[in-house]
Amino acid sequence: MYNQYHAQNHYNPMPPHQYSPIALSDHGPNPFVVDIHRATLYNDTFRTALWTGSHLQLTLMSIPVGESIGLEVHPNVDQFLRIEDGQGLVQMGVSRDHLTFRQPVFDDSAIFIPAGTWHNVTNTGHQPLKLYSIYAPPNHPHGTVHQTKAAAEAAEH
Repeated sequence: MYNQYHAQNHYNPMPPHQYSPIALSDHGPNPFVVDIHRATLYNDTFRTALWTGSHLQLTLMSIPVGESIGLEVHPNVDQFLRIEDGQGLVQMGVSRDHLTFRQPVFDDSAIFIPAGTWHNVTNTGHQPLKLYSIYAPPNHPHGTVHQTKAAAEAAEH
């Protein structure tokens, strides 16, 4: 959940003991407002759907050191990723064997992935890579929670 690294190394408007718990569950398709930065840092799962609507989905992700999201393509889904904490490497291309786009990413990086583009993000830092992803249209079932990458891969096959 909330870890001491964030308390010591990032601006926090309130001391950690004053944070109220964040309900990390799927709130869609109801109207919803969230401190997305705080929710993303608070998330410790590989993937948790925080909001799923008819045309859009928001998921929170925490990628362990040295691991990646996993090479994937979404034929009919545009995707937006935002790095809230950590550093990594994004790769994209027209096929799984032709990833010609390579870019380092770090806090506050925004990544835009067009539908049909193969992509992966690898954590190259020394702490979990914290990010959120917006899919249009939704890519995972309402209420999706994958504690680990292995659980996510098992659910998708």
